[in-house]
Amino acid sequence: MSTVSIHIVTYNSAAYIDQCLEAVFLQNHSIAQVIIVDNASKDGTLGKLERWADKCTIVRNAKNNGFAGGHNQAIRLTESDYCLVLNPDVALEPDYVHHLVSLLSQHRELGSATGKLLFQANPHLVDSAGLVINKARRAFDRGANKPSEAYQEAEEVFGVSGAAAMYARRMIDDISVNDEFFDEDFFAYKEDVDVAWRAQLGGWKAYFEPAAIGYHERGWKEGGRSSKPLFVRRWSYINRYKMIFKNDRFLYAIKHILPLLFYEVLSLAYAVLREPKLLGAWASFLGNLASLKAKRRTIQSKRRANLYDVYKWFQ
Repeated sequence: MSTVSIHIVTYNSAAYIDQCLEAVFLQNHSIAQVIIVDNASKDGTLGKLERWADKCTIVRNAKNNGFAGGHNQAIRLTESDYCLVLNPDVALEPDYVHHLVSLLSQHRELGSATGKLLFQANPHLVDSAGLVINKARRAFDRGANKPSEAYQEAEEVFGVSGAAAMYARRMIDDISVNDEFFDEDFFAYKEDVDVAWRAQLGGWKAYFEPAAIGYHERGWKEGGRSSKPLFVRRWSYINRYKMIFKNDRFLYAIKHILPLLFYEVLSLAYAVLREPKLLGAWASFLGNLASLKAKRRTIQSKRRANLYDVYKWFQ
């Protein structure tokens, strides 16, 4: 039987972690390891985790290593055939792991898979049915806020949301750069999109399986954009450019120049007029430029896919 590990990165996740882990231990597929990496929580998360200490490996970070760094820690601690990257505010139906492992085991060209994530507060609506990306290089959760019944067909997708993503070890090993599956320059936000794009370039496919169901709290969206700390908004803003720099191809950027320019003009105008402090994020980009160039060389040297097959997803 294929081995599976489940990886959860917590940061002030006390409100959700018990429900998440209760669902994890009700999975009807055998789970080899559950790894929890806590990113220096300051609420009661660590106290809650004591209840689960005999069933999990708990890593207590002295500082916040971000989503990317935390999940890379977990990946390095496991040797399982499949890794389920799971947000602490997601609760899974008992057969979630079974459906995705069955799919990935039968189709070796698949590197990742996701089920249908529904809003916990309104399970008739889709939170994510995979990832989509447009010609302006903006990625979104596929099906977000649409009726669940509209997404009943299993099908290939551009990529999978990191909220409840199953990744095959064979793909993790293949597309990792400098022993990093998630790019730690990203810290948090858009690292799952970066992985999806890298995987497409490497010739790996992603799949949506609607029989696998999960429920996502999405508590981080409460209060809107203005309620988020500046560093969070900066990561979200600049990571798109890091992703483009590493993965994009000049000829396709030219082909899509009108939607790209249209979005860039609007984005710059918004930043200058409404959030000028966002532009300070470019210091992170420039400070990592040498590293980004090296990563781009590695990613492009590993490309096996026909570029048409990659860019067909950019709608």
